[in-house]
Amino acid sequence: MSAAGEQGDLFAPPAPPSGATRRLLVETDGGSRGNPGPGGYGAVVRDAATGRLLAERAAYLGVVSNNVAEYTGLVNGLRAAAEIDPGAAVEVRADSRLVVEQMSGRWKIKHAELGRLAEEARRAFDPARVRYTWVPRAQNTAADALANAVMDSRGQIARDHAAGPAVPGEPGVVEAPGRGAASEARVAAAANTPRSSGTPLPRATGAPATLVLVRHGVTALTETGRYSGGDTAGPPLSDLGRAQAARAAALLKRVGDDVWPDLPTPGAVVASPMARARETGTALAGALGVPLRTDERFAECRFGDWDGLTVPEIEAGWPGGLLAWATSADVRPPGGESLRDVGARVARGLRDLADHQGATVALAAHTVVIRAAVGLVARMAPGHWSAVRIPPASLTIVRLWPDVDADGHLVGDLTVVGCPSELA
Repeated sequence: MSAAGEQGDLFAPPAPPSGATRRLLVETDGGSRGNPGPGGYGAVVRDAATGRLLAERAAYLGVVSNNVAEYTGLVNGLRAAAEIDPGAAVEVRADSRLVVEQMSGRWKIKHAELGRLAEEARRAFDPARVRYTWVPRAQNTAADALANAVMDSRGQIARDHAAGPAVPGEPGVVEAPGRGAASEARVAAAANTPRSSGTPLPRATGAPATLVLVRHGVTALTETGRYSGGDTAGPPLSDLGRAQAARAAALLKRVGDDVWPDLPTPGAVVASPMARARETGTALAGALGVPLRTDERFAECRFGDWDGLTVPEIEAGWPGGLLAWATSADVRPPGGESLRDVGARVARGLRDLADHQGATVALAAHTVVIRAAVGLVARMAPGHWSAVRIPPASLTIVRLWPDVDADGHLVGDLTVVGCPSELA
């Protein structure tokens, strides 16, 4: 079949076989960096009539070929669809022509490992209820982002999204006036269009990485107004802090789904190595079903002799020192770091995270670190960073492109700053 003919299938969702009450879309992708090389797959399941996201599956596979990764994504996408409704009619959309043509029966499968995986796919879901459609890679961004996220993290993702009943006429489902097969097809096709947020920067190339910066929940020191810097591991979260981290995790899980739906869903979590950030990161990673890694470049500013003190205590010992530090680039607390010092290491960490092109990474960090990230993206002078308010357990979202400008600055934009996790 020609490419044009296959793309035309996007506008005709599969008609349900006799007795079927539901139509599902399975979007699947896989890849390896080296072919063979470190590989992974991603798959999402949507309701065909509404485009609602129902399930996400992804996993790192070790060293494999592109074709094995693509077929493994197909198998796991069909298994997820079977968990939702084994009697549904399924349309599989993939940007692998090999998978589409072989599973449609138009090309022979000569490779033994691919033959084994194809048989697993047939066992995963009744072949009589499945049809296959080739789509361009640009219309397969959700599955592609999941595959890249697990190749970066070397972890796995298994998320199920409660979406309620999706069969027209059942309780909780409202049919739009005049909605028919063509309307449903347009909704489903729109779910696969490339995601964007705002107007792309003319100076940016490639796909941006989305970073969700989550400030840790409160600790006993936070609650008593004492500074707690990066010189030590610091205190753990308090009971209130753990509740805040849980709310932040619940809100993070909704990113790319029902809040900020134009962004890719999060697929990796990084944390400062300090106890409160690591504990918050553990809550985030648990909600997403991904592993946690730490990066010391995102530790809180080192406050030196001010560590553990309140503002009045610092002012009594170093009159005017705190204000000078907060409003200047190069003033250091005794034995501590200046804002420029913090910004330099945070910038190095952000440049590395910007390599997660087309994916979303969550970062559990601290007030000064998140202020620095916002300031670097917005090109604010360090002396103005303290004007950015970052409440405990709040979410701040930035996007970064993988290049820098002619002056060596990060290229990015801001989506939201200091969103309260109470919204979860």
